[in-house]
Amino acid sequence: MSKVKMASMVDKDVGDVSLQYLRPELHSEEVLADETPQIPTIDMKRLMVDDDNEMVSEEIIEKMKADAQEFFRLPLEEKNAHERLPNTTEGYGQAYLFTQGRKLDWGDILMLRSLPVSERTMRFWPENPPSFSVETVDKYSLELQKVSSSLAELMGRIFGNYPKQLMDVFENGRQIVRVNYYPASVNGSNVMGITPHTDATGITLLLQVNEVQALQIKKNGEWIPIMPISAAFIVNIGDIIEVMSNEKYKSIEH
Repeated sequence: MSKVKMASMVDKDVGDVSLQYLRPELHSEEVLADETPQIPTIDMKRLMVDDDNEMVSEEIIEKMKADAQEFFRLPLEEKNAHERLPNTTEGYGQAYLFTQGRKLDWGDILMLRSLPVSERTMRFWPENPPSFSVETVDKYSLELQKVSSSLAELMGRIFGNYPKQLMDVFENGRQIVRVNYYPASVNGSNVMGITPHTDATGITLLLQVNEVQALQIKKNGEWIPIMPISAAFIVNIGDIIEVMSNEKYKSIEH
């Protein structure tokens, strides 16, 4: 399974915050600020043998960003028309909360099963903006499926599995598009957009809509902030690849 994430940061302050969101313990964890190491930037075109296997066009990327932001600007009642059902993960809402007393994440989510097409539940797909469901997400998900397959093939060569077999898993597997929205807050240092976790998938491709630093990864016990790069995807290895590679590739906590 592959997952496509988008992170949407805005500058509108929402005022007071419920105690369910406040996490005073955040101040006890150190985040590196100075001399932060940069993650490697890879030009995929230099690695591809097949010239026809092009990367995602910047036009598709920018359209996806614009439509996602427009959706979260809609009135609440309009977004709630695509609200997720109890004990499910697909649709609009907040992070799935199955444990009593757990702190809430400071953000909204739109999660869609994008591939295969036969598994789409269209009641969760937004009708506004009009291009979001049919045009934008469709093109975006198909292009990112190609990227996932290419990455899987390259990784398969490195850790000794048959590249074609691993690539087939991602070509014919499931894909989820998840859009995360994080409102600004006067209590920003006491809330968390997403609880630290690893991804229970094969590969996650993360696209951020702007240059606000938000993502952090945990390495050697320290939280490291990751600066976004315009028109670039951050590739997270998921739990499935960690297992398949016999831990040669690590599923990173973030």
